[in-house]
Amino acid sequence: MKGKLRTAGWSIVFLALSFLSLSWGTVEITPGEALVYTWQAVLGVESGSISSDVVQYLRLPHFVLAFAVGWGLALCGTVMQAVMRNPLADPYLLGISSGAGLGAVIAMALGADAYLGMHGVSMCAFLGAVGISLVILFVASAAGKGDSLTLLLVGFAMNALCFAALSFIIQAMADTHKTKSVQFWLMGNIMADSWTDIGILAGIIAAGSIFFMGQRRILDLMLIGDELSLSMGRNLAVYRKIYILVVAVLVGSIVYVAGMVGFIGLIIPHMVRMAAGSGHKSLIPLAGLAGGCFLAWADVLGRNLISGTELPIGIMAAVCGAPFFAWLLLGGKYGGRP
Repeated sequence: MKGKLRTAGWSIVFLALSFLSLSWGTVEITPGEALVYTWQAVLGVESGSISSDVVQYLRLPHFVLAFAVGWGLALCGTVMQAVMRNPLADPYLLGISSGAGLGAVIAMALGADAYLGMHGVSMCAFLGAVGISLVILFVASAAGKGDSLTLLLVGFAMNALCFAALSFIIQAMADTHKTKSVQFWLMGNIMADSWTDIGILAGIIAAGSIFFMGQRRILDLMLIGDELSLSMGRNLAVYRKIYILVVAVLVGSIVYVAGMVGFIGLIIPHMVRMAAGSGHKSLIPLAGLAGGCFLAWADVLGRNLISGTELPIGIMAAVCGAPFFAWLLLGGKYGGRP
């Protein structure tokens, strides 16, 4: 009962903090007004006021998309830290995010966005993430091992290779305008063409969350190691491969929408673990809520810190996340196990 109350309490805190971000900006709107306008948007009612339009057409889409992306990245980080049994693990460590970015950049460099649209680029990002994941799993299997250390080392190598390829393609682009667009996108950018796009991403992340909640006991077992789990009749190598592929699907979808946003998958699971423990029954939903809250506020800060300029959300996430990560290290809160 105590654990459930703690989870519920933290959930309310993260949701309330997230929602407060709707009231902050150049147009002054109280939290109460933001709540009313949001409810009107859900019902499809338009009040016609400037404040209502600001919330319904500008802030609310940004908020929902940023929250979904933050939730997804925190979820992926939580899973990867259990899969790798390494507190530094997140989708970037294994090269999954850079694989998605590489797929999208190749599509843009070839002009696929012109004749296939951004949905074609999205598919290339998805294929890049899944493709790199399959390469990692194949190389690890060819080495005769599917354990976390082998996957980690192969992931390091693939991450370096993908970043090198990304840098080469960007430098080789003849179109200066497209080069700048790609660089800005890679730094992280919350932007969606329609509620349909937001709904698709939110649906994918929700499906991933439900899947991993159903796998929470296996994720808990991964924390104790392969040998002990084998003695209990569980072959974690099989589950590890499945989880990496599911994370690849999530990351491919996220990278297309938001570019490459770091630190969230790394620090949010640590933050939640310190507050609510390491059991994945509470860790998965709370990490998702905290990640959504973190990125929602990072998006707000990026759009309002400098008048007339929108800072890439990846930069804001790094600026906000790096000090916290340093505090984890210096404060001795950072252990050798997730």
